[in-house]
Amino acid sequence: MIIMCPHCGGLNRVADERLTQSPSCGKCHQGLFTGTPIEMNEAQFRRALQKTDLPLVVDFWAGWCGPCKMFAPTFAQAAAQLEPKARFIKINTEQAQSLAGELGIRSIPTLAIFKKGQEITRQAGAMDLGGFTSWVNQHIS
Repeated sequence: MIIMCPHCGGLNRVADERLTQSPSCGKCHQGLFTGTPIEMNEAQFRRALQKTDLPLVVDFWAGWCGPCKMFAPTFAQAAAQLEPKARFIKINTEQAQSLAGELGIRSIPTLAIFKKGQEITRQAGAMDLGGFTSWVNQHIS
């Protein structure tokens, strides 16, 4: 499985059975899984979408959005619980306006799951932790 390093962006081949053994990046030697969401810009997200084999769980948000701020801890808790089954990514729609427009993000927060470069599901609005983790597990299995 190809995993993109959250620190340096390096691509790493990791055997499926090693995902839970705290694998490190071959380039920067830091952990490939941090248990926290990764803030990405548009270019980083496009690269992850094209190059990584992990499902990507994405929170499209904005700094002025109250519900986005309220959902952020839930998203972080889900990342801590569910990595390395998926990579949790945050995209600031104010900074990635063209990406948000291209993907048709019309309300925030919008949560989306991508597998093998394709969006497989989307949810507009925040969820509680139980509902969110159930939704993610349903779509990444």
